[in-house]
Amino acid sequence: MKKSILTAVAVTALLASGYSIAGGDVEAGKTKAAVCGACHGADGNSINPDWPSLAGQGAGYLFKQLSDFKNNKRSDAIMAPQVATLSEQDMHDLAAYFSSQTAKAGKADQNQIELGEAVYRGGNSATGVAACIGCHGPTGSGNPAAKFPKVSGQHAAYTEAQLNAFQSSARNNDAGKMMRNLTIRLTDAEIKAVSQYISGLK
Repeated sequence: MKKSILTAVAVTALLASGYSIAGGDVEAGKTKAAVCGACHGADGNSINPDWPSLAGQGAGYLFKQLSDFKNNKRSDAIMAPQVATLSEQDMHDLAAYFSSQTAKAGKADQNQIELGEAVYRGGNSATGVAACIGCHGPTGSGNPAAKFPKVSGQHAAYTEAQLNAFQSSARNNDAGKMMRNLTIRLTDAEIKAVSQYISGLK
């Protein structure tokens, strides 16, 4: 009983003082995220389907993407000037803040679900496409330890754009060319369908 009370007090004190996630400070990140809110939403839930929602995304993955933008390993005309002045600690703080936020549910096009689910859960053995579920999990929650991103609830338009970018190698910051090797085997119809299915995952 005494141990439980001490644990509760310690956790309360930690939360009250501004807790950290993977080297980042959530409260500091909230302050620094003010400018990010214009595109990604103040709480990390973007309302523009072309811009990704960041709420609930793994902190390690978010930090890697910010670092890749800053180091020109991933290119985007909007992101480049935003990350130019960020320090490593800034990126950790931002990653911690957005990771701590609650993601809102997405919505899938019901006409695309059957094909999308088939690709996500089973891949396509005829063309050598691996199932998305292997890295991103049954509910699309990803694998934070491996820095595989959470994809559930993400805007279908954004996911589709990223899959197309991997397919053309316009985006090439995937470890071991995992996404590039997978997407090169996907048809346009499969990309659209799996993007819609992912958007509806919870």
